[in-house]
Amino acid sequence: MPQITKDTLIIIPARGGSKGLPGKNIKTLRGKPLICYTIDAAREVAEDIDICVSTDDCEIKNVVENYGLKVPFLRPTELATDTADAYSVILHALRYYEGYGVNYEQIILLQPTSPFRNGKHIKEANDLYSNDIDMVVSVKETKSNPYYLLFEENEKGYLEKSKKGDFTRRQDCPRVWEYNGAIYIINVESLLKMKMNQFSKIIKYEMDDLSSVDIDDEMDFQLAVTLFK
Repeated sequence: MPQITKDTLIIIPARGGSKGLPGKNIKTLRGKPLICYTIDAAREVAEDIDICVSTDDCEIKNVVENYGLKVPFLRPTELATDTADAYSVILHALRYYEGYGVNYEQIILLQPTSPFRNGKHIKEANDLYSNDIDMVVSVKETKSNPYYLLFEENEKGYLEKSKKGDFTRRQDCPRVWEYNGAIYIINVESLLKMKMNQFSKIIKYEMDDLSSVDIDDEMDFQLAVTLFK
C-alpha cells in the first residue's frame, strides 16, 4: 500500500559501468538481481508510475522491465560517465517528467546497492521530512571517529587529529555519523537553488550496520551473501 504522497518521485540511479564490481547493479544476489531489492523497497511505499530507474544501460533496462517496472528513458551519454553526479541525474529526470506536465516537489533517491534497506526505512525517513528543510539523509554511526582515530598530515609532514579534542577513550568522543548511501529525501525547491553538497538544513535518519551495507566491490558482495545466509 503506497505511503508516499503523489508529489514525490523515487529515483533509482543505475549506471552501467562499475570498476569496483562490474555489472554490480544487476548481479544476482540470493536469486534475483541486486537492483530488484531496491525496486521492491520502493514499491512498498509508492506506485510504479512514481518510481524512475535512471540508467544508461540497455541490459539494466531489460532486467528492470522484465521485473515489471517500466524504464521511462535511457540516460544520455554525458550522464553515464564516472564524473556524472547525482545532482545532474536528478535534474535530468525532473526535466523529463516536466516535459509531460508532471512536477514533483520531493525526490527520494535510492541507490541500488543497498539490499537491506526496505520500505519501512524509507517510510520512517520520509516521516522526518518537511518542506522547510533541504534533505533527510540516512546515516550510520561511524566507527572511524575523527576525534580519536582519524588523522591528517600537517605542513611539516606530522600527523594531527582530524578533529581537535582531548579525549583518551573513543566512547567519550562526540557521536559522529557517516552517510550510508541508502536513502536521500530531497527538497526539489532547494535542489533547484543549489547542489546537494551546499545544503545546510539536513536531518539524519539513523540506520544500523546491517541495514547500511552498501555493495561497492566483491568483498561487499560476499558480505551480503553471507548476511543473507
